[in-house]
Amino acid sequence: MNNTTLAFFIWSLCGLLFLARGIYCMYAKKEVPFGFWANADVAPVSNVPAYNRALGKLFTVAGVLFILLGLPLLSEQNKSSIIISILGAMVESIVLMAVYTVKIEGKYRRKKGEPPH
Repeated sequence: MNNTTLAFFIWSLCGLLFLARGIYCMYAKKEVPFGFWANADVAPVSNVPAYNRALGKLFTVAGVLFILLGLPLLSEQNKSSIIISILGAMVESIVLMAVYTVKIEGKYRRKKGEPPH
């Protein structure tokens, strides 16, 4: 196994972790909302199953995109195309945070006085 294949393999494992987390979030039967941020409490959620499905879809898409962004790692060593992977992962992270904050948390955050479902 050469260096480029090993690098892509490790990159893909990270993407598969996102994918596995997404699938788990989508199909979990828990009535507890899953968290997005590390070491932070989840805001009160009005519809936990729908919130978990939306978060699972977000993580699943993130995992697939992350693996696709690693494809330039398969090219020859010391190639400048690696910048696509690095910058793409940074942009993907920023977009994930924005989508979670604006779309998912904004839609499912429980308003004051609203009973939980």
